[in-house]
Amino acid sequence: MGKGGEKGGEAGEPGAQIPFYTWEEIQKHNLRTDKWLVIERKVYNVTKWANRHPGGHRVISHCAGEDATDAFQAFHINPTLVQKFLKPLLIGELSPGEPSQDRDKNSQLVEDFRTLRKTAEDMNLFRANPLFFSLYLGHIIAMEVLAWLMVSYFGTGWITTLILACILTTSQAQAGWLQHDFGHLSVFKKSSWNHIVHKFIIGHMKGASANWWNHRHFQHHAKPNIFKKDPDVNMLHIFVLGDTQPVEYGKKKLKYLPYNHQHEYFFLIFPPLLIPVYFQIQIISTMIRRRFWAVSETFPRSLWDPAGSYYMRYFITYIPFYGVLGSLSLLTFVRFLESHWFVWVTQMNHIPMEIDCEKHRDWLSSQVAATCNIEQSFFNDWFTGHLNFQIEHHLFPTMPRHNFWKVKPLVKSLCAKYGVQYEEKPLGKAFVDIVGSLKKSGELWLDAYLHK
Repeated sequence: MGKGGEKGGEAGEPGAQIPFYTWEEIQKHNLRTDKWLVIERKVYNVTKWANRHPGGHRVISHCAGEDATDAFQAFHINPTLVQKFLKPLLIGELSPGEPSQDRDKNSQLVEDFRTLRKTAEDMNLFRANPLFFSLYLGHIIAMEVLAWLMVSYFGTGWITTLILACILTTSQAQAGWLQHDFGHLSVFKKSSWNHIVHKFIIGHMKGASANWWNHRHFQHHAKPNIFKKDPDVNMLHIFVLGDTQPVEYGKKKLKYLPYNHQHEYFFLIFPPLLIPVYFQIQIISTMIRRRFWAVSETFPRSLWDPAGSYYMRYFITYIPFYGVLGSLSLLTFVRFLESHWFVWVTQMNHIPMEIDCEKHRDWLSSQVAATCNIEQSFFNDWFTGHLNFQIEHHLFPTMPRHNFWKVKPLVKSLCAKYGVQYEEKPLGKAFVDIVGSLKKSGELWLDAYLHK
């Protein structure tokens, strides 16, 4: 048991004796008002720091009471720089007799994964190719220009408008994959440069909030497919997912919707409404709640974290051709099409996989259990924004996507060594598996609802 547990915050002071803690004591500090975590055997009290955490307070809270070493390395491109923020939070170390990993995790697997990461670093797989991302941005801008030229030259007929909508949908989908790269700090060596370009792409080119995206998406990466921690599996009682949640709902006789038909009403609710309705409500409410329009000390936030500038640009471009109502209808249709693209691509890697409560697995096992890959091809890479390499992306979120194929053999080899299932499937089967998984979960709910 560590000495001076409550006074541990003084451990960072010169001359202060560093106390030691056991895992049993550390695991008690996983509450909303009391959060400790371990990074490389050092114990930190992040209770007060959590609200100032750039990635949001929830993502760091999800690791409270645990060894967060691999999560820390996964999310930060310059751990040495971040150490200066950690130093004042240091309260002690693990007791010498305590293992480096908590909850009886396989220490050799953890060490081998960290060796794999070091190998990837030595192979320069975390170094981005500027030409790749420049061309990618260029092809998005080219589609925006092409759309405007089409309506300028051919007018606003139905066929032209339909083609125009498809081009804008493609541009928006690809801009979504591109903002994802910068949001994960996988392009530039400096975090600040990634943040600036991320806000430009997601704000000026997509009309969304970088802060909203960061706070939501980083939680997903920290604890994928974990109920109450991953917001992507918070289905607001509309769907039941996995094998355990449907049974729990069934036993409690919860029937917000006929879940045995969720694989059918999925087509009416999830793909068409996620972006144009649910995400838009979340973005607007987040901007209002966090006052993203306020002026900071150095520059107006509205310039750098805007949704407004995108809509100004869009309506200035298309109102002369379609009028206000027509432009709004066109935008809604584009969001409708984009939402289908986004849902099928993002859910094919996760919904068919394990979805359950926290099991406190090691980083490799937890990420691979919740994700699967889609076969590689030029089209699949482009269509999914390289999210067909979902396993590699989740293991190394700051790795530039054009290097996933290089690290993939190393990941597969490590998974085979420890019997961790590495799943890869064709694109079409991945889409079918979404519906099949929902149908299976719905049947589990119905059986529990009627018989348990």
